[in-house]
Amino acid sequence: MLYKEYLSKINRILQEIEKTQAAGIEQAADIIAQAIAAGGLLHVFGCGHSQMYAMEVFYRAGGLVPINAILTPALSLEPKAPLSTHGERIEGLAKVILDNETVGEHDVLLIASTSARNNVPVEMAMEAQRRGMKVIVLISCAFSENVTSRHKSGKKAQDFADVVLDNCGELGDAVMQLPEVDPKFGPTSSVTGFALLQSVIVQTVENLAKRDIKVPIWVSANLDKGDSINQEYIDKYRTIISCL
Repeated sequence: MLYKEYLSKINRILQEIEKTQAAGIEQAADIIAQAIAAGGLLHVFGCGHSQMYAMEVFYRAGGLVPINAILTPALSLEPKAPLSTHGERIEGLAKVILDNETVGEHDVLLIASTSARNNVPVEMAMEAQRRGMKVIVLISCAFSENVTSRHKSGKKAQDFADVVLDNCGELGDAVMQLPEVDPKFGPTSSVTGFALLQSVIVQTVENLAKRDIKVPIWVSANLDKGDSINQEYIDKYRTIISCL
C-alpha cells in the first residue's frame, strides 16, 4: 500500500527536522519569547497554501494568544486559486499589506514560503526588516536553493531573515512516484511545516514560563468556561491583533 510509504517518508522528514533544525527552533523561540515579553506580537504570513501556516497558529486551542494571522484575500485560494499565484508575484504589494497591519519594532514576522522566490514573500521580509522587526522564514532549502528569485534584486526571502527554518522537503514538494503517473505527487511541506512551526510555539511557551511570565493560551470553545476565558483574551488583544 502506497500510503504506508508516504507515511514512512513523512516520518523520515520529521526525524531530519528534529536532527537538523534544533538550533533554528530554539533561536526562533527565543526571539518570539523576547518579543512577547516586551509586549509585542508574532505575525505569521504566507501566500496561497502557505496562508495555512498563519491559520494553523492563530486563535487555535492550545496555541499562544499574541499571534496575528496576516490573511490577505488577494493571496488566498479564494475565490479563484490562480489569483493567488498572480498575487504573490506583484511588486509593491507587501508594503501595502504591512501598512494595513498593526506592527511595531518589538514584533516578529514569520514568513512561510516553500520556494521563497516570489516578490511578495521577498519584499515582506525586506519591509519587516526595514521596520525593525525580527524576521523568521520557513522554507524548503532544497526547493529554494534550486530555483531562481523572481524579485528584481535577485534575492530570496531568507536573505533578509534572522532565522531560517527548513522543512526538509524536496524540490517540487512532492515525494511519491508511480510508473504510470507523471509528475511526482504527495506533497510534504504542510504536514512537516506545521510540526516545525508548532515546535517553535511550544518552545516559546516554555521560554516564557521559565521567565515567570504568565502565558496566554487559547482554550477550546467546546470546553466548559472556554468561551469566557477566550473572551478575556479577545477583549485584551483585539486592538492590536487585526483578525480579532
